Amino acid sequence: MDGGPQAVVAARVPGAAGLGLLAPPSARRVPAALLADPGWTAERVAALGARHRSADRRALATVWWYSASAVLLTPVAAGLATGRPLSARLADTTLYEVGGVLLGGVSSAPAGDDPAGELRAALAAAVAAVAEAGGMRERPLWAVATDSLAGRLLALGRALGDVAAVTALAAPVAAAVGHPMPAPRYTDVGGTRFVRRASCCLLVRLPGQPMCTACPARAPEHRRLLLEDAAGLW
Repeated sequence: MDGGPQAVVAARVPGAAGLGLLAPPSARRVPAALLADPGWTAERVAALGARHRSADRRALATVWWYSASAVLLTPVAAGLATGRPLSARLADTTLYEVGGVLLGGVSSAPAGDDPAGELRAALAAAVAAVAEAGGMRERPLWAVATDSLAGRLLALGRALGDVAAVTALAAPVAAAVGHPMPAPRYTDVGGTRFVRRASCCLLVRLPGQPMCTACPARAPEHRRLLLEDAAGLW
């Protein structure tokens, strides 16, 4: 990525490449508009199923969207965090993959007059395609998008050295997008902030995969102990 509005944003973020704001040199370009294509999405979900030896369409689609939504939302989150909003339109966004895994995303334009509307339209189109591919309802996928937004802003807040200010952007963004996107939530444990998940990524339903540390399906007491461990309190 040699120029464009995201180059300015990336230059302000320490560790921008690791956060997915710069295209890996060997990456393949993927137009983000493909996220709205149910056939293309179904192929991606099927490929994930082959890799994990699973035919659980709902779990596979959810796991795939958990990763893809984080990549899709990274440019938007970075633009907000640095005060230079970037377009969320699928037509303005290019994703980059290596070995079939999406690793980065680049927005080619600044945000328009209705950034919340752009984000709502992009997420709605992608969620509809994933729901069709997974044979599932859309509501859980909106919750995944909320957690991806919260997680990307948290990562950017850490990179920029101001977790409180950057994560404070999450709730207003989700509120502006509106129903059915739930409100992002965080929890602080031992001085470390974590996303308080609104969704389950269903990774645990795939063969040999563990339950996530912050999984909402865990008993609250157990989840708290694991987060304390992750925060370095033990």
